[in-house]
Parts: sequence; structure tokens; C-alpha cells
Amino acid sequence: MNDMATVAEWIEGARPRTLPNAIAPVLVGVGAAAQLDAVSWWRSLLALLVAMALIIGVNYANDYSDGVKGTDNERVGPLRLVGSGAASAKTVLGVAWSLFGLAGLFGLILVVASGQWWLLLLGALCIAGAWFYTGGSRPYGYAGFGEVAVFVFFGLAAVLGTVYVQAGRVSWEALGCAVAVGSLSMAVLVANNLRDIPTDREAGKITLAVRLGDPGTRRFYLVLVTVPFLVTVALAFAHPVTLVGLLTAAPLITPVKTVTAGSTGLQLIPVLRDTGLAMLAWAVLTGAALAFAG
Repeated sequence: MNDMATVAEWIEGARPRTLPNAIAPVLVGVGAAAQLDAVSWWRSLLALLVAMALIIGVNYANDYSDGVKGTDNERVGPLRLVGSGAASAKTVLGVAWSLFGLAGLFGLILVVASGQWWLLLLGALCIAGAWFYTGGSRPYGYAGFGEVAVFVFFGLAAVLGTVYVQAGRVSWEALGCAVAVGSLSMAVLVANNLRDIPTDREAGKITLAVRLGDPGTRRFYLVLVTVPFLVTVALAFAHPVTLVGLLTAAPLITPVKTVTAGSTGLQLIPVLRDTGLAMLAWAVLTGAALAFAG
């Protein structure tokens, strides 16, 4: 074991394919805030920094926890810093908690600026959720609750929090966007866990995918990627311009075909990327449409 991981290895260990899960909710949240005529660009930037620090922090925390538990020993997919021996567990853990600390600092600035001190509790819950996903003696990610956490933290909390710290309230449009982005964020994790069903089952990591089984997980993925377009139709009754969000069905065609074709292992890695990019596109187009409608 050593601490000589290269910059490229640290970047790969940060799981760049997951970054849309942090960026998308903030972007669509900014659009929802603009629809309420309440955009603050520096608060939006801080919200983005909180989300980015949290998701990179949780990726390193997962790398650490899965590495020391031996879950990553037979994994396919991106480099695991601890599991591969590229970096020591102590170093990866330190980086993870440094990022959680940054998220807390940026979040504290937002709390002070908004005067909504109860948001400190939400921030603490987000950090705790990030750590206990795979950390601790009874990680909830090993018990099938990871998707629920992703929906709550990178859907509801991230979108509605972005809107609330700027507008002091949320709208039904913001709630719809939170559900849509949360569903796509869940779909990214579902695709990841679909890929890892064999190794997770062997390692005793009972994810939702392991519980549902291969066919059930594929059906669940299809349900999740449908949700944003139902939200788009609902939004269009009040804001017809939001129908532009339907254009993001195009980048989902290939990942849907891959999942329904029964692809496994490394063949599923592009599904994570393409689903994340579709989520980002939906957030950009829908957020821009809401801002225009406002």
C-alpha cells in the first residue's frame, strides 16, 4: 500500500461520471428560483460547491469503506484507490472528510446568508448520509437503501435547497423538478448496481439491485427514466415551453437499449455516463424553460 497515486488516478477515483448527479439538481434549482424571480448567482454557486464537495466526498468515502471491507476486490468498472492499493485507506479517508468539511463550510455560509438556521440540520443529515452509505458497522447502502438516499439528497434536498436559500420558499414546479432529477439520479445508481449484482451478492452487499434481481432491476431502471418526462408533461400544463425537456429522451435511447438487451459487466458502464448526461440535459433545458417562463 502506498500514497503515490497519480493525479489521473485520484480523478478517476472521484468518479467523474457521477458529477451530473451534483450539477443537475443545482442547475434546475436555479431555473426554478428564476421562475420565482429570486436568483442569487453567488448563492447558486455556493449551492453547486456544496453539492460537488458532497458527491466527490461520498465517492472517496465509498472507496475507503468498500476497500477496507474487501467489497472492491473483484469489482469491474472505475479504479478503486484503496482496493487497488494506489493509495492508503488513511489518505483516502482524510480526503473524503476534508471534502465533507468543505461542503459544511459552504453550506454554513448559505445558512448565515439566508437566516434559515434549521438548514444546519439538513446539512448535518446530508454529511451523515454521505458517510453511512457505505461507512460504519451497518451501512445502509449494503441493505438496499442507497437509491432512497440518492433520491432524497441529490433530488429533493439539492433541488429544493437551491431554490429555498434564494427564494425563501419552494414552488410546485421546483418539487416536480426535484422528483424528476431524483429519479434520474436513482437510475444512475441502479445502473451501477445492476452491473455489480454478481460481485455485490458474493461480498454480502445486499443492494436494492441484489434484492430485485437482474430482471427486476432492469425494469426499475426503465420506470425511473420515464418519470422526468411525466414531470415535463405536468409542467407543460402551466408552462408549455418546458416541453423542450422531451428532447432529452434522445440521449436515453442507447442506454435503454443496452439495459433491455440484457448487457452485463463492462457493457453497462456507458449506461451510467449516458443516463447522467441525459439528466444534465433535462436539468439545463427545463431550468432554462422555467427561467424564461418566469
